Amino acid sequence: MTAYAIAHLYPEGRPNAEVIDYIERIQPTMDPYGGRFLVHVAPVEVVEGAWPGAVVVLGFPSIEEARAWYASPAYQELVPLRARNMAGDLVLVEGVAPDYDPRATAAALRAAAGATPAA
Repeated sequence: MTAYAIAHLYPEGRPNAEVIDYIERIQPTMDPYGGRFLVHVAPVEVVEGAWPGAVVVLGFPSIEEARAWYASPAYQELVPLRARNMAGDLVLVEGVAPDYDPRATAAALRAAAGATPAA
């Protein structure tokens, strides 16, 4: 099942040489794990709440491959280039199956809470 690495970054000003180096070198660290950029350097349209900063979304064939990429020596060598220059949060998360139905999740939540279905 597809998995994602989602970063919420807080850049300050223009990227410096280390950040540019990081950007130039990251794709080869992802290639062995089937990773690819899904969102990168795109404007964020905030429709609810607040979202200071930027978002980056990477896709991987599975959560195992996402974890292996993040832990890889090749990527870990690059982490300081970004971390020294911009704060941020990074999460790995597994996606849902193509046949996912949120109504089944709602039904399971209702059953666990002892609630009756909505009319």
